[in-house]
Amino acid sequence: MFIDFFKEDGYAVLTTAGYIACAVAVLLIVVLATLFSKPKETSKPHWKAKKLVFSSVCLALAFILSYLQPYKLPWGGSVTLFSMLFVCLIGNWYGLRTGLTVAFTYSILQFLQGGGTYILTPLQVCCDYFFAFTALGFSGVFAGKKNGLIKGYLLGIFLRGAFHAIGGYLYWMDYMPDNFPKSLAAIYPIVYNYSYILIEGVVTVLILCIPAVKSTLNRVKQMTVE
Repeated sequence: MFIDFFKEDGYAVLTTAGYIACAVAVLLIVVLATLFSKPKETSKPHWKAKKLVFSSVCLALAFILSYLQPYKLPWGGSVTLFSMLFVCLIGNWYGLRTGLTVAFTYSILQFLQGGGTYILTPLQVCCDYFFAFTALGFSGVFAGKKNGLIKGYLLGIFLRGAFHAIGGYLYWMDYMPDNFPKSLAAIYPIVYNYSYILIEGVVTVLILCIPAVKSTLNRVKQMTVE
């Protein structure tokens, strides 16, 4: 009902019902996570509504920006216009639990964006999408710490790359180009996945170090909790 299997080719795709089910799951996760999360002791009564609004806006921006890809690799993966940053902002603002919840929601959106058209196994989907993009929520580990956004962002993208690399070792080694050095074949998934993640990561960190950007994000962060 939700997935069509193609046994002769060894893969599957989502049906229309599958896409609808995933979309409904995204909506439910965001709403329920906000309604049942514990507000801070100093929070005002409208804190949950504000948290839902800011989280939803960042999630939407991240998803939209993920379509803006200045550089795209042939077998998946691309440099986007700071999409990962907007996911990591939620963890920095609201902590680990909310960060992981929103990041998991984002992983479903990413799966709908590209993964629903080619499914090998449940573990492959988890490594390429659910585990990898949910890992961006670990930015919340450094919430409230000095330079917490940059530290959390770096942790999030490192973990995302790690899960993509694991998926690469398990499922995608056959796609290694013939001109890739054979002596480095053992690290091909690492090189492939971190090549685009680190490009976006370095550019993002450089932007975050600009005083005007840092000041603006600090003001926005204050708005999220006031």
